[in-house]
Amino acid sequence: MKTVITIHGCPSNKERAMKPETRTYDKHWMPWIARKLTERAISVRMPMMPNPWAPDYDAFRKEFEKYPVSEDDILVGHSCGCAFLVRWLGDSKQRIAKLILVAPWKISDTPDPFRKAFAEYPIDETIRSRVKEIILFAADDEEDDGKRSLKIFHDALGGKIIELKGRGHYTLDDMGTEEFPELLKEIIA
Repeated sequence: MKTVITIHGCPSNKERAMKPETRTYDKHWMPWIARKLTERAISVRMPMMPNPWAPDYDAFRKEFEKYPVSEDDILVGHSCGCAFLVRWLGDSKQRIAKLILVAPWKISDTPDPFRKAFAEYPIDETIRSRVKEIILFAADDEEDDGKRSLKIFHDALGGKIIELKGRGHYTLDDMGTEEFPELLKEIIA
C-alpha cells in the first residue's frame, strides 16, 4: 500500500511559528489533503520537522527517516520542504513512485548557514531515474525567488509543471482556501 508523506515549509519567525493560533507551517492545504486521502484509505504521514524556522538538514533528516519510504510511496513537499526532499532523495538514492513539489524554494534569502544548507547544494540529476513521476506546482503570482527556484528544480529534474492562477506561495492566505483539489488529483492519479 502506498503512503503519502508531506513535508511542510520553513517559517521565518520562531515566535509566530510557536503560537498555535498563528502557526502556519503545518496548516494551509495539508490537513485538508490528509483528510481527503484518509477518506480514500490512503496512508498519510505529516511529520513535524524540528525547529523549521531554523531548518537544519541533519535534524530534518533524522525526523524524516523515522518514516520508512518505499518505491510505491509519494513524497510531497511545500516550499523549503521541497528542497529538503530533493536533497534527501539525492543523498539516499531512494526510489519512489512520485515526487510532488508545491511552491518549491531553493533560493537562500538569509546568511543563516542552516537555511543555506537547504538552498545551496547541487541537485542530484539522477533523481529523475529513480522517481517514476515528478510534478511541480507553481503560481502565476509567486514571488520572483519562487519562480527562479521552480526553474532550478525543473532544469535539474524535469517533470510536469502545473501553474495555477492566484495561488501565490500556496499558503492559506494566498490561496484563500485550504482546499487543493488539483494536488489531490495528482496524488491519486
